[in-house]
Amino acid sequence: MEGSHKNNSTPPAASAEHDLQWQKKSASQQKTYARMLQRGDKNKMLKQLPELHEEAFSHINCLNCAACCKNYSPRFKTPDIKRISKYLRLKESRFIDRYLQLDDEGDYVVNQKPCPFLGSDNRCSIYEVRPSDCARFPYTNEDVLINRPRITLKNSSFCPAVFFVLEKLLKVK
Repeated sequence: MEGSHKNNSTPPAASAEHDLQWQKKSASQQKTYARMLQRGDKNKMLKQLPELHEEAFSHINCLNCAACCKNYSPRFKTPDIKRISKYLRLKESRFIDRYLQLDDEGDYVVNQKPCPFLGSDNRCSIYEVRPSDCARFPYTNEDVLINRPRITLKNSSFCPAVFFVLEKLLKVK
């Protein structure tokens, strides 16, 4: 989950109906988003990202959702494994054995869903040392959003912040 946005404030809870509405709209917009990401003015879009990112997270609180942590896994790179295992006071090999597995691409990912570090309150028990993929997610303030359309489209199906930013980018002229 995105670094500075998983905080203690309690914004209005999103209703299940609202969640379904944006998810349905995102599903129906996938081709439009793909076309925009492929053919749109990348420089104009990139310039908009910091502002759109901030706007998205002024409306969205990750603690109300945590779909990323419930359904997907970040990659755990070597520096992440070293940092987290030290934090948990586990040998790296023990940390890997207990929490990780190799995926089809040879990357370490969590071995269960939801993430074993996600609490019932949607808070991360290793937040201070979380994997870099978690700290950067949902990439709405960086060029990954524009340059990796496949991951962006996938993320827009479950992350309201990605949906929000893509909808706003559709309006950029």
